[in-house]
Amino acid sequence: MNCPKCHHEDTKVTDTRMSSDGMIIRRRRECIRCAFRFSTMEEPAILELTVIKRDGRREPYGREKLVAGLRKAFERRPITSEELQRTVAAIERDIQLLRKPEVRSTEIGDLVLRHLRKADEVAYVRFASVYESFNDLRSFREVLDALERRKSPRTRTARRRAADA
Repeated sequence: MNCPKCHHEDTKVTDTRMSSDGMIIRRRRECIRCAFRFSTMEEPAILELTVIKRDGRREPYGREKLVAGLRKAFERRPITSEELQRTVAAIERDIQLLRKPEVRSTEIGDLVLRHLRKADEVAYVRFASVYESFNDLRSFREVLDALERRKSPRTRTARRRAADA
């Protein structure tokens, strides 16, 4: 691994740690020449996956697009870069579990929403607003109401009675 500061080819690993889910390995490295310290992350890559877009176009899977979409959803939210990477890894693991060479972008979007719902409600609503192409305030309200219903300890019957009243 080349040093990012002086571009020397020889670096040594000073520490190696695995993420809690076992999907990412973080290595602390030090340059032999200039003693600059830096970190690298190793994780499995999804190869040979084609994404079928809504309009029928096909394109190779790009992790960068997933990360960019999640960064936008998590913007100004209390999430660490490690939590973001864990979310990306979990979504990619679910994509791999589909065991298909071609995956519809809507399937990926649904997986993202499922993980965001658990991670951060604000990020979930942000992503859903773009993914579902919200056109008006009613669309936002429906998603917010659905989130509130899921959090509510009331039973389905109690919710129905409240709606009928």
